Amino acid sequence: MAQWNQLQQLETRYLEQLYHLYSDSFPMELRQFLAPWIESQDWAYAANKESHATLVFHNLLGEIDQQYSRFLQENNVLYQHNLRRIKQHLQSKYLEKPMEIARIVARCLWEEQRLLQTATTAQQDGQVAHPTGTVVTEKQQILEHNLQDIRKRVQSLNLRVLDLESPGKVLEFEVNQALSQDLNGNSQAAATRQKMTQLEQMLSALDQLRRQIVTEMAGLLSAMDFVQKNLTDEELADWKRRQQIACIGGPPNICLDRLETWITSLAESQLQIRQQIKKLEELQQKVSYKGDPIIQHRPALEEKIVDLFRNLMKSAFVVERQPCMPMHPDRPLVIKTGVQFTTKVRLLVKFPELNYQLKIKVCIDKESGDVAAIRGSRKFNILGTNTKVMNMEESNNGSLSAEFKHLVSSAITANLFLSECRTIFLTCSSVFQTLREQRCGNGGRTNSDASLIVTEELHLITFETEVYHQGLKIDLETHSLPVVVISNICQMPNAWASILWYNMLTNHPKNVNFFTKPPVGTWDQVAEVLSWQFSSTTKRGLTIEQLTTLAEKLLGPCVNYSGCQITWAKFCKENMAGKGFSFWVWLDNIIDLVKKYILALWNEGYIMGFISKERERAILSPKPPGTFLLRFSESSKEGGITFTWVEKDINGKTQIQSVEPYTKQQLNSMSFAEIIMGYKIMDATNILVSPLVYLYPEIPKEEAFGKYCRPEAQPDTEFPDPGLIQPYLKTKFICVTP
Repeated sequence: MAQWNQLQQLETRYLEQLYHLYSDSFPMELRQFLAPWIESQDWAYAANKESHATLVFHNLLGEIDQQYSRFLQENNVLYQHNLRRIKQHLQSKYLEKPMEIARIVARCLWEEQRLLQTATTAQQDGQVAHPTGTVVTEKQQILEHNLQDIRKRVQSLNLRVLDLESPGKVLEFEVNQALSQDLNGNSQAAATRQKMTQLEQMLSALDQLRRQIVTEMAGLLSAMDFVQKNLTDEELADWKRRQQIACIGGPPNICLDRLETWITSLAESQLQIRQQIKKLEELQQKVSYKGDPIIQHRPALEEKIVDLFRNLMKSAFVVERQPCMPMHPDRPLVIKTGVQFTTKVRLLVKFPELNYQLKIKVCIDKESGDVAAIRGSRKFNILGTNTKVMNMEESNNGSLSAEFKHLVSSAITANLFLSECRTIFLTCSSVFQTLREQRCGNGGRTNSDASLIVTEELHLITFETEVYHQGLKIDLETHSLPVVVISNICQMPNAWASILWYNMLTNHPKNVNFFTKPPVGTWDQVAEVLSWQFSSTTKRGLTIEQLTTLAEKLLGPCVNYSGCQITWAKFCKENMAGKGFSFWVWLDNIIDLVKKYILALWNEGYIMGFISKERERAILSPKPPGTFLLRFSESSKEGGITFTWVEKDINGKTQIQSVEPYTKQQLNSMSFAEIIMGYKIMDATNILVSPLVYLYPEIPKEEAFGKYCRPEAQPDTEFPDPGLIQPYLKTKFICVTP
């Protein structure tokens, strides 16, 4: 099987990685259109030999021309435009440097092969392999090698510090002996000089050992600093970004176990070094001299290792699972008043001695009080018991964590503060917590910020605790990603749009003022996130053609949507051209329609879904009568699906017909598969006939939809007893168009 065809059959998480390989430098459309030819060329050889690269490049342009001719025959205007644009771009960019495009294509093909190998290995092992494969594995190997090196150096240094005791004790004994002899008056000039020379030699050797150890210790702390920055500024930051992406439907986030192992290992090494520094202080108190390197450098070493350990502990306190309502697992970070939600915090330093020692305190909007008042946002306070102790028993892997399983928010009227107060209750197991919203009489809003609606308000849930360990007190604090608090489920679509927009466009974890001036996004970013909304809850994301149709709905006709900017208002707040609703409201209802009513058909790939009427006519016109396709309604705000078919009029002229869209209300009564199987039209002679025969391109209707229909009851073939009361006649609902 061709490589490109194998890639199309991979699971969603691998397909998302595949999408990242392609850009304007080498568009995915070109990879799709010319897949067999591209795979037949030796791009690696062309990348290193200019004459061959030139030949392959000109052959590529020829293949594009041939494909363009095919689209011309099919009357595929959109693909014609795209292909012409791609060719012009390739000519302008690579005509003088064909080896560059050869290197790009070779790299893409190599990454595709690696992705296939990763997926195959994961399937054979029965495990979920990390989709970024070799690159991450190499980084992990380097990091683990550095940590192993630190552990070895710590152990070696520990032995060296212990070895310092012997020469120190000997020198201390000899000095005391010399002083004792002087006091007894037994010293002789020659013997004294010899003894002093011996003591100086011993002191010089001890000084040299101490300087070596102090130098090694300073170098080891620098190595720890480097590895710690790698862990916290890169690996942990990368995990947090992946967590953001996973929250909005992106590829599943990997677990924290490996990071916990690394961070715990580094923390243990740091504590060992701190003990060694304390040992140096003891040795210095026993034997000290002018120019002693321990006296000179120990305070700085102590300060450095304490700072490293404090910062590591602070970075290791994370929100492992973001706030989420159990009834809406696919839409975290949206909290409804009166509905339970859960969250989980974790300390990535796995010290058994800390089990049941850390008491977590929860609060909300801790740092945004003044800012919230200025921009007119609601403000919440937590009342009542609001703590829980971290332990290792609740987690499956023995990690130090605290899981809040029964947090609840509900709005009530309270007269404790102002006339319009609302309250949210948070409960944790046997812990009962209350969030009270404080609002002034005008709704808490200023005239300048009146446009900031409730679903654009962002709030932070903060977790605090204190660590007391080996004489150190460390204040730990972490917080959730910004959450949106709603009071009615009808606010969920707009609240989720806010969560999508925020996590798509920023890595800033605490920017609660994001929507006072929301940044614009590009179509490439929006397209990826829109595809995730389908792939995260179904088995199928959106194809390039479906996304192109959505881009046209959002931005209007355009040759190339890549890089086109989309404002927050355009995405979620402004009505689409000629419609009484926004793009997101329309799309969100379609997502809901797919998940609740036509999921199986969507997963099978039977629903073309998003397709323009021009494209629909172009692909159906050459097909025989009875060919039909399924697409989503463009006019139904609540989400609808229809089918369009080919038929011939009495003059033999091809006509394209569409049925009135079916909505959720109708699909509650009858499945869409049964509607398709039973659909009839009444011809001029009042005879019911089915206009639906083949699902595009040529799948028999019964083959595609028959398995999703309830089997009909078999008629009783025995002769009924004339004396018995006859049963009711069987009925069957069908949809008929006159």
